[in-house]
Amino acid sequence: MYLKKIDGPRAVTLPDGSVMTRADLPPQGVQRWVASRKATVVRAVLYGLLTQEQAMQRYQLSSEELTEWIRAVAFHGEDALKATALQKYRQP
Repeated sequence: MYLKKIDGPRAVTLPDGSVMTRADLPPQGVQRWVASRKATVVRAVLYGLLTQEQAMQRYQLSSEELTEWIRAVAFHGEDALKATALQKYRQP
């Protein structure tokens, strides 16, 4: 079995003890961003599986968009990533 050379770790252990690998990430070119996919990308960035630059390049995200996802999770949890709850968690 051959492993493709990549930058960074192949897997990280999350605080709850579960392991997140690159196979757990959403596929490249995602058009429909549901809260669970956003949360997966945020967890990957926060725990070192991807850098912010890698995530922005891989998923064609702006730095503002990714930063806003991370900020929303930090302040309100993963429920803040849901589109229907956006107004509830939006700062005035």
